[in-house]
Amino acid sequence: MSSDARTRITVVVLGDLGRSPRMLYHARSLGDTGAEVDLVGYVTHALPRAVSEHPRVHVHRLWAPRTGAGARLPRLAFLVYALWRGLRQTLELAWMLLVRVPRPSVVLVQNPPAIPVLFVALVVCRTRAARLVIDWHNFGHAMLGLTLGHDHPIVRVARAYERALGRRADAHLCVSRAMRAALAERWSIGDATVLYDRPADFFVPTPADVREGLFRRLGTDLDPRLAVRGPDRPALIVSPSSWTVDEDIDLLLAALVDLDRRLLASSGAGGAPVPRVVVALTGDGPLRDHHLRSIAALTLSMVAIRVLWLDAADYPRLLGAADLGLSVHRSASGLDLPMKVADMFGAGVPVCALDYAPCLREQIEDGTTGVLFTSAGELATHLERLFGEFPATTTELERLRAAVAAREKTRWNDAWAESARPLLLPSEGQ
Repeated sequence: MSSDARTRITVVVLGDLGRSPRMLYHARSLGDTGAEVDLVGYVTHALPRAVSEHPRVHVHRLWAPRTGAGARLPRLAFLVYALWRGLRQTLELAWMLLVRVPRPSVVLVQNPPAIPVLFVALVVCRTRAARLVIDWHNFGHAMLGLTLGHDHPIVRVARAYERALGRRADAHLCVSRAMRAALAERWSIGDATVLYDRPADFFVPTPADVREGLFRRLGTDLDPRLAVRGPDRPALIVSPSSWTVDEDIDLLLAALVDLDRRLLASSGAGGAPVPRVVVALTGDGPLRDHHLRSIAALTLSMVAIRVLWLDAADYPRLLGAADLGLSVHRSASGLDLPMKVADMFGAGVPVCALDYAPCLREQIEDGTTGVLFTSAGELATHLERLFGEFPATTTELERLRAAVAAREKTRWNDAWAESARPLLLPSEGQ
């Protein structure tokens, strides 16, 4: 049944919409029900056409702070800049939600960031008689603690703020059972609904002809040999990254240096070594330039590292063409699950993932749909076992891939209709 055409939902992200796929999925799913959706956030990367051209999704741009702005300022100047930035964001967001955007029945916000979003959204909802729904991706104070330390006074204040305002929301979504339990035990939020990240319909294994065309088009951005199936084809590992403090890129680079040493020692081939493994790091984020400098300083022979930004159409194609997906997400709270893993499984790709907390078992079956690691040496050992004789011997890799193909095939739309739709559109059918 379609939603009443007068239903209006505001979806808020105080961040780049192009790098917030879960909230884009919310907006598209809501629009598909017939609801009018006002999508509010930064637009620093192009949005997928399914969102930007959706007849019922209306994008409202916020001012996007320049990445890294203020990072090199003296401490006092940085504090002044941070206060100015926070005040500007608060006022602009309040103006957008109170004046520019038509009155909604529901405001759905992404958390984190919690400051100033939760305060502004709560004021707006109480002023405009709307319901506030929080989608808990993580905890804002936990992210802040990665930089300042979890016992820092500012982090303690941020935790109290997030708890006090978060409890006043009318409904809650979250990304894992572990997060739902933490919300209940720590903050007495006992009614959160788990909505696991699920792949969209366009994350599927990439057909051979599409794969070869993609590799030819990307050319030297990856490796031209990838376009040809044969004994000289290198393995392709794809590691999507948000390039933030909760991605352990340093561990990944240390593992790739170790893997390169191992493969070189076992190659025994004459002449100049030819890379046998291509690792594609995709995505964008605030620490990208910092890690690019570290990558440029590496001298590798058997492993090639490629860093690239893909458009919304090519990203799922590359993921579906990979031999292995790799996640180095290290959760700030130990309670969230990396969405990239859901995308990899949708694309039919097994996953090698950093084991940061028990909640990861909600998503990955260690040894069945993927393998987990806790150190650079352990990751290098896994990759050596999987790709040491690639492409001649791929038994272990194919076993993992078969298990991924056999797993549950729930997609975003189905999971959203079951878990999120009743919270966001509770009046349907009445």
